Amino acid sequence: MQRAIALGLLIFSVVATEPAYAGEVFGGLYAHDVKTPLDKSGIEGGADVQLGYRGGRIGHTPLQPYVFGALNTAGNTSYAAVGLSAKFGRSIYIRPGVGLAIHTGSAEKFQGPTDDKIDFGSRILFEPELGIGTRINDRLSIEASWVHMSHAQLFGRQNPGIDNFGVRLNLRL
Repeated sequence: MQRAIALGLLIFSVVATEPAYAGEVFGGLYAHDVKTPLDKSGIEGGADVQLGYRGGRIGHTPLQPYVFGALNTAGNTSYAAVGLSAKFGRSIYIRPGVGLAIHTGSAEKFQGPTDDKIDFGSRILFEPELGIGTRINDRLSIEASWVHMSHAQLFGRQNPGIDNFGVRLNLRL
C-alpha cells in the first residue's frame, strides 16, 4: 500500500499545478458501500472519512489532479485514490473525475455476498466519481459526491464494486 501511495504522489507531482492557483484541500463524510444497480455489494457498513488535495488546473484545460484517502470507521474497506477531475460551472458546478484506487479490502475473486466482505478481485480498482456542488464564498465550496470503485470486469465476469455517497467541503488555498 505504501508503494501505491508513493506512486500516486509521484504521479501527482509530475502533473504539477499552475503557480497562480495552489489548489484546494477537501474533506468529507460518506455512507460506505451503498447498494446500487451499479454493484453487487451493499454488505459492508460504517462511514468513510475522506481527506484529500486537488491541484490547480493543468494548463488551460479544466483538468485538475487529485489525491485522497478514505478511512472506514467500522474497520471495513479503506482506500486511497489518485486521478483527474474537471469542474464545469462557477457558483453551481458539476465535477466528474476518474482515477485509480488501492484498497485494504479483499482482492480475492468474488465469492458471494454471504461472507460479510467485498471480494473485489483486484487490489487496484478504477475510481470514477461525480460531484455536484455550490460555491459558498471565494475560498469555500460544498458538494454532494458519489465515489465508485470496481475493476470494470477486467479480472473476471463478477465485479461486485462499491459505491459511496457523501458530502465534502473544499477549501481553496
